Amino acid sequence: MSEVVKESQHSAGAKSTVPRLFVLEINAGRIHVMNTDGSDRKTIVTDCRMPDGIVVDVDAGHIYWTNMGVPNLNDGSIERADIDGRNRTMIVAQGDTHTPKQIILDKRNGKLYWCDREGTRVMRCNLDGSKLETLIEVGRGEADSKDKTKWCVGLTIDAERGHIYWSQKGPDKAGLGRILRANVEIPAGETAAARSDIEIFFDGLPEPIDLELDDKHRVLYWTDRGDPPHGNTVNRASIDNKPAEPEIVITHLMEGIGIALDVAGDRMFVTDLAGSVYSARLDGSEEKNFLYAQGNLTGIAYAEIPKEK
Repeated sequence: MSEVVKESQHSAGAKSTVPRLFVLEINAGRIHVMNTDGSDRKTIVTDCRMPDGIVVDVDAGHIYWTNMGVPNLNDGSIERADIDGRNRTMIVAQGDTHTPKQIILDKRNGKLYWCDREGTRVMRCNLDGSKLETLIEVGRGEADSKDKTKWCVGLTIDAERGHIYWSQKGPDKAGLGRILRANVEIPAGETAAARSDIEIFFDGLPEPIDLELDDKHRVLYWTDRGDPPHGNTVNRASIDNKPAEPEIVITHLMEGIGIALDVAGDRMFVTDLAGSVYSARLDGSEEKNFLYAQGNLTGIAYAEIPKEK
């Protein structure tokens, strides 16, 4: 979760909030909430259709998540519920997005952004699901939807510069993954399918998946589920002074997927498809695997939510 979302959470004060993790279990279609050490775990939503990305709007008391659906059926969707899982509502109907993956919240501008994998695009909408837009279109049609080099998976926004970053994972273990960058808004006179402002941030990556931005230190973090040395890892790189190679901060994940940052607390949280949840400092030190064999885990979100009275 970027600082765009978190700036209001820390202002609430430590005494009135409690840090919690929201974790998606894709195979069982469930959303879990727990303390940052894995304790006090509760299942708050069931019967999701392959949930992949999740984000928390603390101020409004909402969670949003993506349902991939059945990838070859073009029946993905996005739902919203209260933080406790009640009042579940479909905001992007099945088929209005193909296979939605990581989702992020731009609270300041009232927008949700997500990557659509087989849809080969980056999309956004208002918080109620209205004004559905395609911002970046890498391909179109059935042939392109099968081309894994065009699959858009993870994303984040650099609010300070007005940039969006997203990953295109490439085929499994092929070393064709990329992270790209563009302006959030489509340049005047251009289209989502023909933009002149797209640049490659990194290429030749194994399989980059979810992204998170540390706005304070201007550092991009991402999971990669491909082969070593950069695969099954968490990587990071400065976005203002991009190094020749990303820094590997966590290794030996089992198909790493979700990542969430608590910048103020100098820690990150990571999930993998083998069912583990990890914590570590932002430099990768003090790594702990505090949950394992918890099903197939995908998205994770960190939030400081009001304490229950």
